[in-house]
Amino acid sequence: MKKNKIEHYSDKEALEFHNSNKSGKIEIISSKPMTTKRDLALAYSPGVAAPVKAISKNPDLAYDYTTKGNLVAVISNGSAILGLGNLGAIASKPVMEGKAVLFKRFADIDSIDLEIDSNNPEEIINSIKNFSKSFGGINLEDIAAPECFIIEKKLKEILDIPVFHDDQHGTAIITTAALINAVHITKRDIKKIKIVINGAGASAMACASLFRKKGVPQKNITMLDRKGIIYKGRENLNEWKSSHAIETKARTLDEAIKNADVFLGLSKAGTLKKNMVKKMAKNPIIFACANPDPEITPEEIEEVRNDAIIATGRSDYPNQVNNLIGFPYIFRGALDVRAKTINEEMKIAASNAIAALARERVPDEVVAAMGGDRPKYGKNYIIPSTFDPRLISVIPVAVAKAAIKSGVARKKIENFEIYSEQLKQRLDPSVTIMQGINSQVKKSQKKVVFVDGEDENTLKAAIAFKNSGLGIPMIIAKEKVVKERLKEIGYSENFNIEIVNSTIKEKREKYVKYIFKKLHRDQGLLERDCDRMIRNDRVIWGACMVSCGDADAMVTGNTRRYSQSLQKIKRVVDPRPGEIMFGLNMVVNKGRTVFIADTTVHEYPSSAQLAEIAISCARVVRLFGFDPKIAFLSHSTFGQPITSRTKHIRDAVNILKNKNVNFKFDGDMQPDVALDEAYKELYPFSEIVGNANILIMPGQHSAAITYKTMKTLGGAKVIGPLLVGLGQAIEIAPLRSSTSDILNLASVAAYSAGVINYNKKN
Repeated sequence: MKKNKIEHYSDKEALEFHNSNKSGKIEIISSKPMTTKRDLALAYSPGVAAPVKAISKNPDLAYDYTTKGNLVAVISNGSAILGLGNLGAIASKPVMEGKAVLFKRFADIDSIDLEIDSNNPEEIINSIKNFSKSFGGINLEDIAAPECFIIEKKLKEILDIPVFHDDQHGTAIITTAALINAVHITKRDIKKIKIVINGAGASAMACASLFRKKGVPQKNITMLDRKGIIYKGRENLNEWKSSHAIETKARTLDEAIKNADVFLGLSKAGTLKKNMVKKMAKNPIIFACANPDPEITPEEIEEVRNDAIIATGRSDYPNQVNNLIGFPYIFRGALDVRAKTINEEMKIAASNAIAALARERVPDEVVAAMGGDRPKYGKNYIIPSTFDPRLISVIPVAVAKAAIKSGVARKKIENFEIYSEQLKQRLDPSVTIMQGINSQVKKSQKKVVFVDGEDENTLKAAIAFKNSGLGIPMIIAKEKVVKERLKEIGYSENFNIEIVNSTIKEKREKYVKYIFKKLHRDQGLLERDCDRMIRNDRVIWGACMVSCGDADAMVTGNTRRYSQSLQKIKRVVDPRPGEIMFGLNMVVNKGRTVFIADTTVHEYPSSAQLAEIAISCARVVRLFGFDPKIAFLSHSTFGQPITSRTKHIRDAVNILKNKNVNFKFDGDMQPDVALDEAYKELYPFSEIVGNANILIMPGQHSAAITYKTMKTLGGAKVIGPLLVGLGQAIEIAPLRSSTSDILNLASVAAYSAGVINYNKKN
């Protein structure tokens, strides 16, 4: 069974992450314009009186006139923080903010975290009851048992919005989906299987309950706590454990496991032994879900059985039981029909949808998003990946249908096909793109040289590249400085990362010869000039490493201007044969991705150059999984007004029309015409109007101004600039790039090194 390294970070780095820019991980922004006096009057006084009076007459109108319908409260008292225990309400806030981030990232749900400083169930219940009207749903998190049962049960009775304890039901839904498929693969009858559950906490009890809803007889489910099997007649059982007690003579896990079909572990590491696994039935189903270490490792299981279906709670093994597959999408479906609760029918519907998704053939676009692997339904693929982009268009639909059918929905959905398409638009495309790239990069394990190794953000990016298993980083730096930097950012000075510099005589001589051969005739350089370049310039040294095969890819920048880095690289590396060199930025805003070129190289490209840039853009964006739709931008639209600059753009379009290209394009047009579907009515003859995902700019100035304005004022996410057309896999980070920006460029460079043949034109 394949196992990869788990990502690790220093405590200092984690603290700095939470304190960088703005403290914490979430913020609230206005969804309406607030620029004029009229805007403010509409938003507050006197305009706000209209929705206030409307809601007072019909409280359901709060879904129409406020954020209630897309707002979830993430609530904890910090009494059972995962892996840490009872550390109190305020200590749980980083976790709850993280949960809110996941809601937004995966399902476009707004969340507010609320930490209640009490261990008294009645106080917590009253607090939530009193502010519940503000929210469309309540997500309970990290509350200890049995209080969590009391709180959830009472809230479900008194509130008319979904109340969901993810520790219980999220785990249960995903585990049930995995069980459905494991039973199917092993050709078992779910009504006849024998299940042993080690652990009797909230999640274990919820799993047992949902298993029964799915058809497993209660008498076939044996549950154990720290004192052993929960059996009828055992003393001092609380009401919740008593509901799971069965008639049995077994008293220990060793006794219960004999001939068991399924083992579910929600306990602690090491509790399931290899000799116990031997006693299980043919084709045993083993879900060892303790975190961070499972009850038994897959490697240990495989030492004694080769017929087991195995799942864990870890990302470094196949079949990860991860609540992230469930809770964002369950709430999405519940909110979209304004459900009064999340009932058993909705939970079962979610489990069935997740299970069914794993059985489907994974389409090409999902394969691209998952790094080129096409998982196939079987023992090592019984649960979809957390990054499967289909989750958001499948699970909410199933949940919404179940809510409507079971009578808890306030709102009907008339067309589920349209609803499914709307859900897809909520997914942040940049995440899917980078997940696919990173998955591919992990398999190739390219050597990437980080030129500015003494720069803190660059060093952090190189460490993250290594710790994330993306490849093999090398840094150009002085060893003494690196050791100091490592200690400053919270790592051991002996952290294992390769350091290269000009003191390495063999490589220095090799690179001097390479540069001298390349430059002495065209630039009149002497060998000692080349030696000086190699000794003193890290960018030149890094470019030589890639050119001479000592590294697969390179990332630089951040400490100097882009143009300076580019000029140095161009002395060492030629453009890719038959291609034009230019900068391409990937810009993601409000769930939409557009590519902008040329952002870095050509100040004012000719018409012919613009046409060539468009051709190269189409090739590149296809590597990222997009169907290219290219708009040539101008201050004009289809010749109005006609100026010399307008003609310049129109000539580029005409040049492209005379070439045999396999993508859609049009121009000249203004950016709003290219991006806003409202203009389709005005220009029905153009397939690009309102649909463009590649914007060819008339000049470098306009391209740079556009993407930087979008990033700074519009809050857009920017990946790049990507250096297209260079003869090696090299990327340049702009000044003041973050660790994440540099890491993304390193991944792109490593990806390019694997998918592009730099010796010929694609």
